[in-house]
Amino acid sequence: MKIATFNINGIIRRLPNLLEWLEETSPDVVCLQELKCTDRQFPVKYLKDAGYEAVWKGEKSWNGVAILARGQMPIATRYALPGDEDDKQSRYIEAAVDGVLIASLYLPNGNPQPGPKFDYKLVWFERLIAHAKTLAASKAPVILAGDYNVAPTDLDIYPTKSHADNALLQPASRDAFQRLLDGGWTDALRSLHPHERVYTFWDYMRHARERDAGWRLDHMLLSKTLTPQLKKVGVDRVVRDREHASDHAPFWIQLS
Repeated sequence: MKIATFNINGIIRRLPNLLEWLEETSPDVVCLQELKCTDRQFPVKYLKDAGYEAVWKGEKSWNGVAILARGQMPIATRYALPGDEDDKQSRYIEAAVDGVLIASLYLPNGNPQPGPKFDYKLVWFERLIAHAKTLAASKAPVILAGDYNVAPTDLDIYPTKSHADNALLQPASRDAFQRLLDGGWTDALRSLHPHERVYTFWDYMRHARERDAGWRLDHMLLSKTLTPQLKKVGVDRVVRDREHASDHAPFWIQLS
């Protein structure tokens, strides 16, 4: 079973890129973030023609998450992260595929910080930690996949001091990510490559991709019951180099 997560950064604009990558790699499940489209605008027909069924939660111009499954319909279990009924931003969706519960999440960026956007990021993070504890306690096979907008350690960003004030690198952001892991989760990439610099995001500015000035912001966390099945991880960096590309590349894992 191959599961991927991909911040598509606008599914309408990047649809040809997405369809090309799906045809080339045939992942079984794909978690998408930053759809930037309404529910009605979601390109369900094109994805169905490519062999994928989908569940999604859109939002006009911003956010939006989806889960695609090849040859079968994901069984949606949640369309929002619990803990705040007044939060209308489309950042979390959860579905069952082949007996695995999979979440696609888009954690708030939090910039500029300090300020209300960073406060919202940390509050959202606490809600995720609380929900993840419930999922971990269930002993079910679960994957929390998506753009966490956190570079957990200095190994997860290119060597630089120019982003010291960035919300993605703040001690509070990194502490929340570590507390999430401590609740019973395995960082899929770090479990297989503990000391390797691996990036999933390169800014459009300052020739970041050409300089390989990247960040690891896209993560897949596995429940302890699922961790023994992890066999391989990878980043499809070539997708980032194509015309009209997202600023993220797809990150994927292979389970036995």
